[in-house]
Amino acid sequence: MTRALPLHHHLRDASPLVYGCMALGGDWGGGPLTEADIAQAHAAVEAALEIGITLFDHADIYRRGKAEAVFGQLLKRDPSLRARVQLQSKCGIRFADDRDVGRYDLSAAYIEASVDGILQRLGVEQIDILLLHRPDALMEPAEVAQAFGRLKAAGKVNHLGVSNMHAGQMRWLQTALAEPLVVNQLELSLAKLDAIDGGTTFNDPQAATRPGGIAWAGTLEYAQQHGVQLQAWGSLAQGRFNNPAASPAAQAVHDIAEAHRTTANAVLLAWLLRHPAGIQPIIGSGNAERIRACGDATRLQLSREEWYRLYVTARGQALP
Repeated sequence: MTRALPLHHHLRDASPLVYGCMALGGDWGGGPLTEADIAQAHAAVEAALEIGITLFDHADIYRRGKAEAVFGQLLKRDPSLRARVQLQSKCGIRFADDRDVGRYDLSAAYIEASVDGILQRLGVEQIDILLLHRPDALMEPAEVAQAFGRLKAAGKVNHLGVSNMHAGQMRWLQTALAEPLVVNQLELSLAKLDAIDGGTTFNDPQAATRPGGIAWAGTLEYAQQHGVQLQAWGSLAQGRFNNPAASPAAQAVHDIAEAHRTTANAVLLAWLLRHPAGIQPIIGSGNAERIRACGDATRLQLSREEWYRLYVTARGQALP
């Protein structure tokens, strides 16, 4: 049995898993899309749909726009696809160029121009959710709110969310918004435990040895209290647990997978799904078979003991 997700009163037909489209669209260069790129994207998207995924996550920087462009080709070839999916994209990261360093930009002008580019590449009139990709040190909440208000009024964006923001940043931004933030996308996996450590070790000397957790203290609780859907990027931990001989944590993952007659990746995703925040793991593989294999995660219910075995073993340090 899979824990029901509690936060979807803002969103339509949300699925327990999200497909991250960063692997689509060929290389990161500026060359045109090829038929091979389109075929690979089609196979990946069909595999995601087969395992019940309805939310597809983009960003304007993925493959320098080609991830959105190739998805746009799929929508053009099969217009019925749009009614079967939710589209989410992110903006706010600007790459370095000949004039300027890499930077974050959540100015109103840049947000609105970015959304126009996203819509053009996807070939749609509206995206369901826009995420602010990274916290901009120069962000003005009122300016963001004005930009979102204009985008919403124009029918270009339906909901607003954030990515990589902690509780204080969400709270600060929300003061200027007339509508609630609906999503926060964080790096979270058995290899990236800061957000969970922030709630378990904040009041113990151990926190001093794990300072990443302090920054995220209260973030998961804020999301649950305010109905913000948490999404976990990097949920499969870049393959760090594929080899059971690699670490005690990898061995624990494989032991539990064997006990449940499933895959290591399904265990990694089920570990996130077991959390009461209703975390949506994002699957970023471009391989159709690997995507299908992740479907088992929604049918796997880890016990408390299994969940904590994975957590403590992955920490490499006993809880205080």
